[in-house]
Amino acid sequence: MANDKNVKKDTKDVGGFFKTVERVGNALPHPAILFFIMSIVLIVVAEIMSRMGVSVDYYDAKKGEEVALTAVSLLNRDGINYIFNSSVKNFTGFAPLGTVLVAMLGVALSEHTGLFEVGLKKMLLGVNSRVLTATVVFAGIMSNIASDAGYVVVVPLGAMIFASVGRHPVAGLAAAFAGVSGGFSANMLIGTTDPLLTGITNQAMEAAHIDMTLDPTCNWFFLFASTFVLTVVGTLVTEKIVEPNLGTYTGAYVHEEKPLTPQEQKGLRYAGIAVIIYVIVMGLMMFGPFAVFNKPEETGIAQIKDFLHEGFMLSILLLFFIPGYVFGKTTGKIKDSKDVVRCMTLGMQGMGSYLVLAFFASQFIAYFSKTNIGIIISVSGANFLKSIGLGGIPLILLFILLSAFLNLFMGSASAKWAIMAPIFIPMLMQMNIHPALTQVAYRIGDSSTNIISPLMSYFAMIVVFMQKYEKDKGLGTLVSTMLPYSMAFLVFWTVFIVIWMLLGIPVGPGAPLYLN
Repeated sequence: MANDKNVKKDTKDVGGFFKTVERVGNALPHPAILFFIMSIVLIVVAEIMSRMGVSVDYYDAKKGEEVALTAVSLLNRDGINYIFNSSVKNFTGFAPLGTVLVAMLGVALSEHTGLFEVGLKKMLLGVNSRVLTATVVFAGIMSNIASDAGYVVVVPLGAMIFASVGRHPVAGLAAAFAGVSGGFSANMLIGTTDPLLTGITNQAMEAAHIDMTLDPTCNWFFLFASTFVLTVVGTLVTEKIVEPNLGTYTGAYVHEEKPLTPQEQKGLRYAGIAVIIYVIVMGLMMFGPFAVFNKPEETGIAQIKDFLHEGFMLSILLLFFIPGYVFGKTTGKIKDSKDVVRCMTLGMQGMGSYLVLAFFASQFIAYFSKTNIGIIISVSGANFLKSIGLGGIPLILLFILLSAFLNLFMGSASAKWAIMAPIFIPMLMQMNIHPALTQVAYRIGDSSTNIISPLMSYFAMIVVFMQKYEKDKGLGTLVSTMLPYSMAFLVFWTVFIVIWMLLGIPVGPGAPLYLN
């Protein structure tokens, strides 16, 4: 009860803006119910627009000609039949559904055998004190490859590592939290977030009758480079702003270091060897004389475009599954096939809420396509932007700020993107912005404000971690501690994308900045 009082007290200390954010956000229903409500609103709006005869002239890439699109009602015989008869197809055909579930099978095995936790501990324990902060931030960013595992492993571990060398544990917690959540979209590798958001982007383009498909690697170049930018920014904020403001730690916590066991060390070594062998084999299968995935008649990345689009998720599954199995077998976590299935099942149990969300999101996006409202809004919005002369870099900056603001009220990255993509992907394509660049801009804004939004699903848990070291601190302390990271990430990440655009570098393989 004492902690509850502290949380309330600190929340008031934050100020009016954050209290308003928390109050508005808490008043919103669960994202799944929000999609249901928006589907009802969409049906009503479509009926009104249909009766008014709202239409736009639109270039249909599939037909290769200019067509007039009119709003379609779902409150007539054909519309009601569509709602009922297409619901299962809308759900099973929802692009992100299969990609995420396939990848999570491999992630689950690595997570529940302990490979992620032990690997991150090995990465952080015993690191040189001069690069300790950078290592903690970097480990937080890289932990996103394992989806949300960083929140429960890296964040408390960052605090523990700082405490072990006599530094303020809350500073270590903040540095890790900034990497895990503020840098959620940056990574040197492809993780589960990439196919999830790219799948929604592809679904949005299909709904708008746009004949284009993105690969999960479409943001990789930019996000790879962003890993180092955010590591530097997060390190400087920690050492120059956050840690000096926290002062000397006077709490009662005493660190007790538990070294890795010989079996865990051996398991990590064997898992690392397994990854190296797997990467070499996959490289040979993609390029060179033993390639089976490539198209010899193509050049460059186009040689393996089909593999990246269709077969990449199975390779991601194996990338996690193989080292996870080797580690589990070495440490005794896996004794037989039943243990393998048990670990994978535990991981899939956590996907239940995502399945519910995916059902309602898939219906909403399908209705957007059927009613033509998405295209009408996109074309009308693009015409407005053209009339005021806003495009290129100013347009991307405005979109980043919008994404960052909306993230304060709705925590789920995929849920927000499922709402925004059907509108903004076609709209910005009308302004010559490639959808891969639009997706990157969204990810910058969405990630930067995660760490100051009390509505972020793991925020309360981070408060609990912090109270292990500062019992009289709560929500307000965490928000005020993380605010410098959020502002710095948003500013420097935005500056970085502007420089990237000025240099004209593609954001990923086969993903230029502009359509023309």
